[in-house]
Amino acid sequence: MASAENKLYFIITAKPPTPYGYIEAGEICFIDKQRFEAWQKRDDTDILPVIRIGFSLDTPLDKVLLKPLTLRSAELLLALDSNEERLLALKDHEALEEASNLSKGCQVYVEYKGQWLKGVIRYIGSIIYSSDPIKRVFFGVELQGEDTGKGHNDGSYFSRTYFTCSKNSGIFAPFTRIKPVDPKPSTPPLPTQSSLSMTSTEPLNVGDRVTFFGDKNAHHGMVMAIKDSPDGKMVLISTDKDEDGKQGGEMTVPLDCVIKEELLNTDETEKMDTSQSPEMGGVTDSEEISLGSLVQFIVGKKIVYGIVRWIGYLPDYPEKSALLEVEEGSGVSDGTYKGKQYFKCPPQSGFFVKLSCCRPDDRFYASKEKVFNGHSGKTLLSDKALVSVEEENVPPIRTEDVSKLLIGQMKGIQGHCNSCYMDSALFSVFSCSSVLDSLLFKSTQHQTIQSILLKSIVNPLRKQGFVSERSVMNLRKQLQNRERCPTYTTDEKDPEEFLSLIMQEILSLDPPLKLCSLSGSRHKEQSCYYYQIFMDYNHHLVLPTVQQLLEHSFFSNSLKLAEVPACLILTMPRSGKSFKMFPKIIPSTELDITGLLADGPQQCVLCGQLANEECAECFRDALFSDTGFKYFCLKCSTQVHSHQQRRRHKPRCLHLPQGFSYSQSSGSDPLTPPREKLELFAVLCIETSHYVSFVKYGPQDTDWIFFDSMADRVGESNGYNIPEVRACPEVGQYLHMSLAQLANQVPREMEGVAKRLFCDGYMYLYQSKSMSLYR
Repeated sequence: MASAENKLYFIITAKPPTPYGYIEAGEICFIDKQRFEAWQKRDDTDILPVIRIGFSLDTPLDKVLLKPLTLRSAELLLALDSNEERLLALKDHEALEEASNLSKGCQVYVEYKGQWLKGVIRYIGSIIYSSDPIKRVFFGVELQGEDTGKGHNDGSYFSRTYFTCSKNSGIFAPFTRIKPVDPKPSTPPLPTQSSLSMTSTEPLNVGDRVTFFGDKNAHHGMVMAIKDSPDGKMVLISTDKDEDGKQGGEMTVPLDCVIKEELLNTDETEKMDTSQSPEMGGVTDSEEISLGSLVQFIVGKKIVYGIVRWIGYLPDYPEKSALLEVEEGSGVSDGTYKGKQYFKCPPQSGFFVKLSCCRPDDRFYASKEKVFNGHSGKTLLSDKALVSVEEENVPPIRTEDVSKLLIGQMKGIQGHCNSCYMDSALFSVFSCSSVLDSLLFKSTQHQTIQSILLKSIVNPLRKQGFVSERSVMNLRKQLQNRERCPTYTTDEKDPEEFLSLIMQEILSLDPPLKLCSLSGSRHKEQSCYYYQIFMDYNHHLVLPTVQQLLEHSFFSNSLKLAEVPACLILTMPRSGKSFKMFPKIIPSTELDITGLLADGPQQCVLCGQLANEECAECFRDALFSDTGFKYFCLKCSTQVHSHQQRRRHKPRCLHLPQGFSYSQSSGSDPLTPPREKLELFAVLCIETSHYVSFVKYGPQDTDWIFFDSMADRVGESNGYNIPEVRACPEVGQYLHMSLAQLANQVPREMEGVAKRLFCDGYMYLYQSKSMSLYR
């Protein structure tokens, strides 16, 4: 204990910036007092070299991230299971102080399996061995009275006895599950869970007249009883009218939602500001919270998140209020108060609270734009960027704007609940390319889906560089309703399935890819939205390029392109999501599709002049390499097929398109057919069922960015994902390597995120700059 008392303790209140992004807010750390005093004398830094609990090495952190703790507070907080619980418990200063003053013999309530049971504290201390300098302090409670026998043990934990009681009458619990039976005199008799609630801080007693919010309007009634529950204090109220309009109904509501009527009928109501109409939205004294802000407030023990839809003064209530739109089912109103509509939202999605209840939603704080200098805290991202609806159409992000608009954390599209396939696909298609923008503007019967896609996802992404999880979830809900598929908001799908659904079923886009089958005597044309590469097992490819894979797949399946596609989406050969046919695939930044066209002029592979014939048997001939269909002019074909190994080959004649003739190529200036090429603009990669994407955003070899919608996470089940876009110029150097050099690259030793591109490539997106102008 002596060593523990010689240290100073802190809790990390915010996630540190790079390179310490792996450190979580809510962790406990410490520093020796002598070292702290020596460090305080330095004027050249605001950094403290603290040691995080569970680790032995220093971690340099800015003082602004550290909140001092007493030794006892640190011990109590350390007993909580997660960092999120510690941060939430830290906000309840009174509960933490109260727990610090508890001692053996105190009568308390202890929460166990959703019930508050009465007992006496018999032990205070650690029950878990740890080599850390401080212990995790738990409370050992012996249940008494009618709650005897409702516990878990007899005062023992893992065969070690800490106190003695009858069987199943002992419980070990952290301070957040402990409440004293007789609180301190200075504490209100019935304290609310948080100062953020809308309730009065005045004591509430049986018989008091109260007001609380129902589904449409405020309800009025009398307090019949006040009870403990797992979610805090609950009030049983005999209402003047129940929810069905009948007299004498009884309702149980959280104490935090109840207001004493005498407080609403004071002379303070005369101060009500009527200068601001609901249509004008009222005013706010807070610079941080305004219309459209994302905020949080506490109801009972639960944090509720919402969007500010109205700010002003309610009738008969003196304090400035806010109407929040919360997740459907979490509210108590449709935006109506006393018969007046302040904002229209779905039923049970509105919540009127005191403006002072609200705090900025800390899930969307980011440190990416803030320099920690000892005087600064976290910077809240623009609320409009989080739930933005951009009416004005925005072009793709320009090359010169990518670094300032897209690079960093909380950039790109925020992932949520297995949405990475959709996030990566949308980011790849729309961030820096316009090849499929026709989806956004064509006439359609599904205008709601198209509007969400354009105004809530594509436009905000291109204008602000960020799209919140809520916008994507709105799209997923619409698709779920449209397809009557109950898993669209929860389960992972394939990106090609999603893109096909959007292009074909929802927005009825003409298929961008038209294929020609050569298997029969007549050419059969078929249309599709993407092409799945299939490989026969007789190939000899070891380290293939996308060009080689496409050509081999077309050859094996007797396919050609009927026309040059504006957009070509290719998925790589796989067996399920886990087995990859090739350990590495080299992205072809330029895809030459000239030889894949069914009706187009071709070059002789030997002399470069206009070709007359194609030989399918020569496709696999090692002399001509593994790349490209084999086309020959008459002269070169005669020479090639005079060899005894090729005498049995049967070349077929080519039909030239109108405007080309063989006579043109016999003159002194031979006619060279044009090459048709597509540009790679994005790659989707998958590893262990998680999709990420690479986007080629500019003309330089180093103009690559990497996007992960779930690059980091704050919290667990109630947390949120942090999307990230990072520049990855290292990709360019690998694309310039020879095949031999690439083959020798050990994936885990490749720089940056290059390994993901070469080893996990799943979908490759190409565009024709010339053809996209006409689509």
